[in-house]
Amino acid sequence: MTLKATVIIEKDENGYYAYVPELEGCQSQGDTLDEVLKNIQEAFELYVETLDEEDIQQVLSTTVLTTTLEAELA
Repeated sequence: MTLKATVIIEKDENGYYAYVPELEGCQSQGDTLDEVLKNIQEAFELYVETLDEEDIQQVLSTTVLTTTLEAELA
C-alpha cells in the first residue's frame, strides 16, 4: 500500500524543519534540504507503522490546503 501525506518544510538560520500536518508530532529536522527530506521520510514511515489501517485512513484522509499570502507594507 502506498501512502501519501503533506510535508511542510521551513528554513531558518539553523537549517531545515519539516512536519506532516496530518500526523500530530511527526516532525524532523536537518542541516540541508536533502537531509531533512530523508529524515522526515523516515519519521513518516515509522509513524504510520504504529497505526492500524482504520487510523491510517482517518488521519491521511484529512485535506490540507496551502496557499501563499501577500501583504503590502506602507
